[in-house]
Amino acid sequence: VSSGEALGMIAVYRAAQIISTSMTQLSFDAYRDGQQVTPTPLILRRPDPTESRAAFIEKTSLSLELSGNCFWRIFRDAQGRVTVLRVLNPHDVTIERDADGNVTGYGYKGQRLSDKDIQHLSLMRVPGDARGRGPIQAAQAELRGAIDTRDYSANWFQEAAVPTGILSANQPMNATQADEAKERIVASQAGKRGPLVLGGEWTYQSVYLSPEDAQWIAVRQFDTTAIARLFGIPASLMLAAVEGTSQTYTNVAQAWTEFQRFTLARYVTEIEDAFSAVLPRGTDVRANYEALLAPDVVTRYQMHLEALQAGWLTKDEVRAIEGLPPLPKGLGEAQEPVAETPAEEDTDD
Repeated sequence: VSSGEALGMIAVYRAAQIISTSMTQLSFDAYRDGQQVTPTPLILRRPDPTESRAAFIEKTSLSLELSGNCFWRIFRDAQGRVTVLRVLNPHDVTIERDADGNVTGYGYKGQRLSDKDIQHLSLMRVPGDARGRGPIQAAQAELRGAIDTRDYSANWFQEAAVPTGILSANQPMNATQADEAKERIVASQAGKRGPLVLGGEWTYQSVYLSPEDAQWIAVRQFDTTAIARLFGIPASLMLAAVEGTSQTYTNVAQAWTEFQRFTLARYVTEIEDAFSAVLPRGTDVRANYEALLAPDVVTRYQMHLEALQAGWLTKDEVRAIEGLPPLPKGLGEAQEPVAETPAEEDTDD
């Protein structure tokens, strides 16, 4: 199953879209000696001048998802500093190795590039194999079965050798009579309105196929759940119901946490390490999840309330987070605690 063929499946397209869309919401920051580098290096803000940062991350993510590999072409200036990173089509890249299996270079559309000209990102590295394996490469048999089921269902009415109905006679008939009766049935189904009238003792029974049978709903639903599991996508994001379970706020939130930790983290870590490798030594790149994990309104307000009650945020600081101006006359600022005056002791005259 090729990546293009797999993308033709609704569930695979949706899974790839979810991961790539999530990845484009991340920003990447550089750190040196534990301190964030400001301003953020241009290579992190715009790796390829010919496209947006989001487009670069999307191509990187989709390359990893669909082929298990991504190749960045590295361009440097006269001082050897990395100035441009460009995502190559992974299917156009070949890997050269020596007798011991070590990578010695890469081939790309007739060019030979050294390992210093290419940054190779991979999913699931298998010992002895220079290429990583993505979900599509790991589950060829299951995807082929799902594609065959879809195609069989789609071609049922056009190519399946199943009659649309059965015409029965209670008396013997010759071939001419049978052909004439068949022609009348076909003509009645070709757009002529009105009831079908049959002479003699004839009966007609339509061969009816229910939508559930025609679309193989149960099988297709199982395929969607299996593909969600293959890509590590929560069923709620795939709009797929899992039999025997109900969606609540708690388990959906837990699924989101698992999605971040056990699916997105694999892609994010690979990109972080790749960026760190092309920046000057001693520089680490970390992803910023803030935009992706922004809470809903109710959760956000509850967090603000707890911060106010705990005293580590003021009303004005909360309003600034929400994009609101400060309260007038300093009402939103932290109030100085009032010092208690010790009570005077009664003394006898």
